[in-house]
Amino acid sequence: MIQEDKAKYSDILENSITYLENRGFENIKADTEGYETPKSYKKSGSTISITPDIVADKEGRKHYFDISLKSEKPNLLKSKWLFLNALSRLKSSKFKLITTRGHYAFTQEMLEATNLTSKSLIKI
Repeated sequence: MIQEDKAKYSDILENSITYLENRGFENIKADTEGYETPKSYKKSGSTISITPDIVADKEGRKHYFDISLKSEKPNLLKSKWLFLNALSRLKSSKFKLITTRGHYAFTQEMLEATNLTSKSLIKI
């Protein structure tokens, strides 16, 4: 989810955190109130900053989660996903997308456009 949508979809972010806690994820960091903010990555020479929506640990492995929702800026969302995918591969961690009802088709189209079709979706 891009920064402009964070306030609009804060309830979905909270539901996602609850879902992950129930699945055994620990040390959860989320870009919302009440949780430690995950590390942000800034593009050099630009004002664009990328922060994963949720970062959590399970069985000694770090997992990056991004919430996939319909967006007015799909190119920015694609860039974020590609970056998080590359970052997770470099650090031997996992990158997964979380989506909700009404956003499945949008998410599938975006995954096909970025050639990330092998990514597993978590449907809440």
